[in-house]
Amino acid sequence: MSKSSIGAIDWLSILFFLFLLAFGWVNIYSTTYNPDTPAFFDLAQYSGKQFLWIGASLALIIVIISTDTRFFERFSSIIYLASLLLLVGLFPFGKTISGATSWYSIGSFTLQPSEFAKIGTALALSKYISDIQTDLKNLKSLGYIALIIAIPALLILAQPDAGSAMIFAAFLFPLHREGLTGYILFILFTIASLFILTLLFGVNWVVGSLFILGIIIYYFLKKQRGILLFLLGGFAAMSAYCYSVDFVFHNVFKQHHRDRFNIVLGKTKDTRGIGYNTNQSEIAIGNGRWFGKGWTEGSQTQGNFVPEQHTDYIFSAAGEEWGFIGSLAFIIAFLGLCLRVLHLAERQKSQFSRVYGYGVVSILFFHFLINIGMVIGLLPTVGIPLPFLSYGGSSLWAFTILLFVFLKMDADRNKR
Repeated sequence: MSKSSIGAIDWLSILFFLFLLAFGWVNIYSTTYNPDTPAFFDLAQYSGKQFLWIGASLALIIVIISTDTRFFERFSSIIYLASLLLLVGLFPFGKTISGATSWYSIGSFTLQPSEFAKIGTALALSKYISDIQTDLKNLKSLGYIALIIAIPALLILAQPDAGSAMIFAAFLFPLHREGLTGYILFILFTIASLFILTLLFGVNWVVGSLFILGIIIYYFLKKQRGILLFLLGGFAAMSAYCYSVDFVFHNVFKQHHRDRFNIVLGKTKDTRGIGYNTNQSEIAIGNGRWFGKGWTEGSQTQGNFVPEQHTDYIFSAAGEEWGFIGSLAFIIAFLGLCLRVLHLAERQKSQFSRVYGYGVVSILFFHFLINIGMVIGLLPTVGIPLPFLSYGGSSLWAFTILLFVFLKMDADRNKR
């Protein structure tokens, strides 16, 4: 490891990273706290295993900092293909946990390749966009980009793991930074809005509203050439989409998927069945008030009322035991890390490094947004870990690699 790499590394990002690791570890310890065996490093406890994963992460950091930066760009395609092969291998060799075949099992150790597929996709996307022949205004280039993102996302969706597949939408952010037209983002926003409105109010209400809106627009723009044909085409396309959403929701989605959407949209209330986790999580966060009940003192947390609290629902433990102030400190630190990486991305001299930096921020922020939205009941329950806080070796290692590959690129930005 060269002294120049160590000196040029962004230590502010590392401080944010270390704070998040420590905050996550003490909360994992609290969620599985046993006053009879209060051992931090007991490998029979989740906190002991997480400490082991943290130690392995620090070893990974040393390897990354010691690696030539050009390695990540030169072998980005191979890394991407390897991540796809790992995803494909799950279908014959994977282990099914909670209904999803998303893990390889080696003895007591499990590995979730979908976490590492995000790294491979970020590298491959950065390599392709930075190619001199790539033009984001060209349909052929956009088609290749769509394939790079869609292939791993569809493989993950087939496991089935819809939550992890959703994260790949985060790559729209670096694409927009590099010049993707705002029209595409507007179309995607419209698709998402129509999806929610159709589930919330019903397909007939939405289609009727679109018809009335079309009449109003035509009244004001009827002198524009081709406006009638444009409005009719748009109405037909959006109506067909709304009816397809209604069909898929009622005929393709499983009942527990429908229940989760209905609970989030406020159409049904279920605090004992499918909505139990979210309800208990909200109670735990509410118990924390301003300053929290104190570490290892939360009634919901210590009573094990929140299932899977050490993993996907770790933020509810922080909310109960550290309160609003403690939760706010975590949020500030996490957003501080994201903003810092954005700043570093903008100062890159290589487009490959810049695109990858934006990919890092997008993945981290999407995980953050979806996980906390799920925990506080604003989004449906999906299996999304909170970066650097949730228990698990695969997610921690993947987030660590994702971040420090970029920090290594930044440290060597003047050498490229």
